[in-house]
Amino acid sequence: MFFKPKEHEPAHIHAVYNEYVGIFDISTCEMIEGDMPAKAQELIKEWLQTYPKELKKMWDTQIITKLPPL
Repeated sequence: MFFKPKEHEPAHIHAVYNEYVGIFDISTCEMIEGDMPAKAQELIKEWLQTYPKELKKMWDTQIITKLPPL
């Protein structure tokens, strides 16, 4: 997770899988932009569903903490 000055809503993450990129809404876990393959989307959604509170806190405070992988 990284932040651009005055990052826009909705709260989201940028995910990279090989040459594919996707932007995922933290609240809905849905890909809102990108070309991520379906299998990778499912893994990212599972990870997002595991850490919703932590991700939202990082978005709100812009203090990044490391989260474990799946």
